[in-house]
Amino acid sequence: MIPFLDLGAAYRELKPEIDSAVSRVLESGWYVLGPEVEAFEAEWATYCEAKHAVGLANGLDALTLALRALDIGPGDEVIVPSNTYIATWLAVSNVGARPVPVEPDAATYNLDSARIEAAITPATKALLPVHLYGQPADLHPIIEIARCHKLRVIEDAAQAHGARYKGRRLGAHGDIVCWSFYPGKNLGAMGDAGAITTNDAALAERVALLRNYGSREKYVNEEAGVNSRLDPIQAAILRVKLGALDDWTERRRAIAATYTEALSDTGLVLPHVPDWADPVWHLYVVRTSERDAFQARLSSDGIGTLIHYPIAPHLQQAYSGAGHPQDAFPIANQLADEVVSLPIGPQLDTSSVDQIVTTIRKLDDRP
Repeated sequence: MIPFLDLGAAYRELKPEIDSAVSRVLESGWYVLGPEVEAFEAEWATYCEAKHAVGLANGLDALTLALRALDIGPGDEVIVPSNTYIATWLAVSNVGARPVPVEPDAATYNLDSARIEAAITPATKALLPVHLYGQPADLHPIIEIARCHKLRVIEDAAQAHGARYKGRRLGAHGDIVCWSFYPGKNLGAMGDAGAITTNDAALAERVALLRNYGSREKYVNEEAGVNSRLDPIQAAILRVKLGALDDWTERRRAIAATYTEALSDTGLVLPHVPDWADPVWHLYVVRTSERDAFQARLSSDGIGTLIHYPIAPHLQQAYSGAGHPQDAFPIANQLADEVVSLPIGPQLDTSSVDQIVTTIRKLDDRP
């Protein structure tokens, strides 16, 4: 059996270092915020080529608190991709604002900058591009549009740890960048965890205030904040894994290169990577109109696949009251019907990759 992703394999690879890091925190007696979190924040900011990082409880909180830090709330609109994990939309809803979907570029699946201006209204306050599947969105035109209309740019980089846009790591292109360290991410904790990065000291300070009950000084609450503090144990684990991240990314790139070369003539729609993008291959997503049969054939050969994501956000019950017609976003709908993710974890061995390729290539009814 080849699972879609073996999270235990990452732990086994770094077991001595992770066990030591966890023991260090347990022995320290400091279990909320403190030196371990501060150390990770400094290391993560440096890695992301940003001036500031603030550790948070999860990726959704990172998006939500970024919006709050920018004073976005009821009556405001935020432009979001029509195809993304629903957390991108939920964060906007969480602050009382309205997510305004814009279709993706049909080749890259990321937010299409050419469609943004038509969606801007007097209520628009921010653009929220997602670096989907670990590939950077085309940020320069997005940021130019934002500057022209005096809008903020919030990046959802939950799947793009270490990705580069035009040679520069994601982390501070826009006003604020939001990260998830969910266990399955390229840099994953062993539980929920998240962060923001930014070059804006005031924004970083505001997020740090909001994550801690709106308090800098114990029992003095400046505003109605929340409890969204990165756990020191998770911070310690992330520090260990951060040291392995670049190596793990290179392994992902090697697998992606093998897939791209070996599957180019199979009839599958393979990922398109623009010249300016340096993706980290959180997911290797192919498309086929015969997805159910394709997945079934791989499953019968012991190969796990997943769908990211089978229901576009505008069709989720959570947004049934938003008034979006079912066919309002045809590109998002088509992607939801056709995408399938192949295994690409950094612990996936060469023989498993060869088996996946062989199984796909021998399909008689190629899509």
